[in-house]
Parts: sequence; C-alpha cells; structure tokens
Amino acid sequence: MNQWSPEQFSRVQMAGIETLAGLTGKAFEGLEKLLELNLQTMKTALAETREGARKALSVKDPKEFFELQTELFQPAADNVLAYRRQLYDIFAASRAEFEKVVEVQYTAGKQGLHDFLGSVVNQTPAGPVAPLAAWQEAVNATTTLYESMQTTAKQAIQVAESSFNTTAEAASQGVRRRPAQASQAAGK
Repeated sequence: MNQWSPEQFSRVQMAGIETLAGLTGKAFEGLEKLLELNLQTMKTALAETREGARKALSVKDPKEFFELQTELFQPAADNVLAYRRQLYDIFAASRAEFEKVVEVQYTAGKQGLHDFLGSVVNQTPAGPVAPLAAWQEAVNATTTLYESMQTTAKQAIQVAESSFNTTAEAASQGVRRRPAQASQAAGK
C-alpha cells in the first residue's frame, strides 16, 4: 500500500495554511472595501443632509418646500441604489476570489485522490481489485455529481445577479418618474 511520507504530509499542511492565509487576505480586502464604501457613503450623506437643511431653512412658501423635497429625494434614491450596486460588486468580487481558490483546491484534491486510488489499484494483488475499482467508480460518480451541482449553482447565481440588476434598474427608473409625476400633480 501507498503510505504518506512526513514530507508529503508537511506539504499538504503547508498548502492548507497558505490557502487559509490567502482566503483570509481576500476576506480582509473585501472588508476594507466595505469599510471604505460605508465611510464614503456616510460622508456624502452628511454633506447632502447639511446642504438640504440649509436649503430647507431658506424656503419661503409651501410650494417651494414641496419642490425642494422633490429635488432632494431624487439624489437620495440614486445614492441608495448606487450604494447597493457597489455593495453587491464588493460581495461579488469577494465571492469570485473565494470561488477561484476553492476551484483550484478542488481540482488539486480531485487529482490527488484519483492518483492515490490509481496507485492503490495498481499495487493491489489481482484478487481484491474489483472492490477497489468499484470504490474508484463511486468516487468518480460523486465527483461528477459535485461538478454538476457546482455548475447549477453558478447558473443560479447568474440568474440572481441578472434579476438583481433588472430590479435595481426598474427601481431607479421608477424613482426618477416620481418627482416628475409629483411636479405635474402640484402644477394642476
């Protein structure tokens, strides 16, 4: 039988540690981007709130106040949609990085398992080869099932992303129409 040497065991452990360190680094990069986005969003919101309050204090009549609300509402809605898009982009980029690492690890692990099973089958005496071959077929079937599920999950994510983008665009267009409709209603 094929036995693992201490060097092989050490290499596998080091590869695991390097993978973990890489994933941790990617997680911190995503967190850093998220913090930057939140800080910038807070700064922008504070500046816009200050400007809106300044304008509200200078309003003379109710019609002007209504127009000011409409004027301030559109940029606020656009900012919310922009924030959501940027947040989604950060999460999507982080997910993509994690998927790359998982894909590489999966491929390496699958190849290692196939190599190990092949060497065991080749080194086994003629009698017990059939059970090992059956085990190897079970591993192959499980691998095929996993890859099929992974493909299906990727397709579902793509559909969800497309749906999110369509919904965000529809919401943005709806928000843009409201001030125009409100102005028309106020003018009547």
